[in-house]
Amino acid sequence: MKIVVAATGASGALYTQRLLDNLTGHEIHYIVTDHAHEVQKLELPGDLKLPANAIRYDENGSMFVPFVSGSAKFDAMVIIPASMGTVGRIATGVSDSTVARAADVFLKERRQLILVPREAPYNLIHLRNMAALTEAGATIIPASPSFYSKPTTITGLVDTIIARVLDHLGIANQLTKRWQSI
Repeated sequence: MKIVVAATGASGALYTQRLLDNLTGHEIHYIVTDHAHEVQKLELPGDLKLPANAIRYDENGSMFVPFVSGSAKFDAMVIIPASMGTVGRIATGVSDSTVARAADVFLKERRQLILVPREAPYNLIHLRNMAALTEAGATIIPASPSFYSKPTTITGLVDTIIARVLDHLGIANQLTKRWQSI
């Protein structure tokens, strides 16, 4: 698969790292916003580590990246974590950044777009924006980990969300125990 992974400025850099760690064997195009990079330096020891199969782009509003055009063939885009500012811009069609334009392309081309918001609590504007994105064809997977598998580490807890993202991408994984298989 050709997958775009975008990180925005919400807290939750470990979600980004764990997704990237589990996309081996796929072509990854990784884009990071300035705020996301700042958060990654705060939250991850030694900063984010990109796998060898990833191509990195810094968010600079450039439209000279392959995934901002519908003519470029990509399979999926995951925005993880997705800040509520990014969610709002995408939901209202404001393509003022590379990440927002890419998400707009994935929606218009009916390609898979997954957003993993990491915010609490949600206000009514957040909920309406997520509803609009769902109606437009996106999948919202909130960074709300499950506990029935009894994760014993923060990484194990994060992996309950990453497993769901991978499931929606159609990528087999064994990151966590499945319900009723415990």
